[in-house]
Amino acid sequence: MLAETICSAVSAAGLGIAAVTAYRKRFLTATRIAAYSLVPVGLVLTGVVEWAAGIAFKPSVWLGFGVLGLSWLLFMTTRAIERRGTTTRAERKAARAAGRNEAVAPAASAPSLGAGGTAGPAASAAKPQAQPKPKKKQEAATPGDDFSDIEAILKKHGI
Repeated sequence: MLAETICSAVSAAGLGIAAVTAYRKRFLTATRIAAYSLVPVGLVLTGVVEWAAGIAFKPSVWLGFGVLGLSWLLFMTTRAIERRGTTTRAERKAARAAGRNEAVAPAASAPSLGAGGTAGPAASAAKPQAQPKPKKKQEAATPGDDFSDIEAILKKHGI
């Protein structure tokens, strides 16, 4: 009952201010003030004020909010423990870095396989071959070698 009286008084004061504003020939502002001042009366008439007052003054409602808060706290705690328990932060960081670096070798036309991946039984049976040593002339960077990484990226995306 008190909330309805207060909302009615606020609306009446707002409509009074809107009337004074309209008297000063500021009709757009007066209309906006009138719209805002009618909101509390509308909330009273729809029952929202009574519903909010019922929620605010019932201990069982506050107990329910407390239970919901406790539930959220338990959920977030278990989630944090689960994240920390399986791997360390350094291991996760190393795994992310390894995933980014293994995409495509600069001279390759297909993605390279990591240490854990194999193409099949033929790949596991094949023995690794020794890499030929680069010649002294190839060790110095040539103008075409400057763009080898860019070419690899373009090939990767099919351009």
